[in-house]
Amino acid sequence: METFWFMVVTVMLAIYVVLDGFDFGTGIIYLLAARTDSERRTALAAIGPVWNGNEVWLIAAGGMLFFAFPKAYAAGFSGFYLALIMVLWLLMFRGLSIELRSHLDHRLWRTFWDVSFAGASLLLALVFGAALGNLIRGVPLNPDGYFFTALWTDFLPGPEPGILDWYTVLMALTSAAILTVHGANYLAMKTERELARRANRIAEKAAWAVLPLTLTTIVAITFVQPGLRPNYIAHPIGYALPVVTAFGLAGTISFRRLEQHVRAFASSSVLILGLLGSAAWGVYPNLLIATTDPAYSLTIYNAAASPYGLRIGLVWFVIGISLVIAYTVIAHRAFWGKVGLHLIEGGH
Repeated sequence: METFWFMVVTVMLAIYVVLDGFDFGTGIIYLLAARTDSERRTALAAIGPVWNGNEVWLIAAGGMLFFAFPKAYAAGFSGFYLALIMVLWLLMFRGLSIELRSHLDHRLWRTFWDVSFAGASLLLALVFGAALGNLIRGVPLNPDGYFFTALWTDFLPGPEPGILDWYTVLMALTSAAILTVHGANYLAMKTERELARRANRIAEKAAWAVLPLTLTTIVAITFVQPGLRPNYIAHPIGYALPVVTAFGLAGTISFRRLEQHVRAFASSSVLILGLLGSAAWGVYPNLLIATTDPAYSLTIYNAAASPYGLRIGLVWFVIGISLVIAYTVIAHRAFWGKVGLHLIEGGH
């Protein structure tokens, strides 16, 4: 049961990154791709009906982590307290930017919220990338299974690292680059005319930044966390995940050149899923890797809830996840297709 719930949490987080990732990416390129007020309203209209629904997956994944692995949840939320508060404020600012931008017809008001939306989106992409880097690198767990991590120390991975070091910063930059491509693919798929063309050009340029960053990150992992290799050696089928990642990146670049926007967006989604799946395959069965002593690591076995609770929770999980999937599918199908700039200009 522990492995099943590890897979559940991993898949739900991966789906969240894919869905809310194009929201972040749209925000990152927002000021570059959308230059007029009508174009910016179009960009916001492209994500407006679905952005808050996408965040349901983050809430649900957090709930599943709390239910299935309460000790890891408690340790992670206490150790990353500062970073999580930052995420909370950034999520609030991003939501407020979308909702309040059009409440006052004044250029200064709109500019403030436009910059807030773009800045919060970029910072969220960086913070979530750094968070993934911390999970892969490990954290300074003590014998009780808890830790405290400063925002930074000497910027070097080690027994007592900070949240930010050269590796987690590299992960943050890679995350921002990938989500930039993902969001640009989405905006090119959902919009028309010059806005779509600018998004397409941004995606094409950013995709070439993703390639060296991703390769550098993969090489860096072998030095920062060699403990990820045993799972691949013991179960070589796991190498299928990096192969899927490579196909996703190749598809993103090639379909972008052909201006096949839906396929390019699907390819960047596959790229994200492949990367996260590769990381999860290497980390398993760890939830929080200890940099102090491997024996202190929190795994799916020593951090799990009782077997009885895990079995009972399965019933409620099936009901809950069915509702979340149904809502997500209905919402995205209802607003499928391009957002016409002429409708925005017409005030509809």
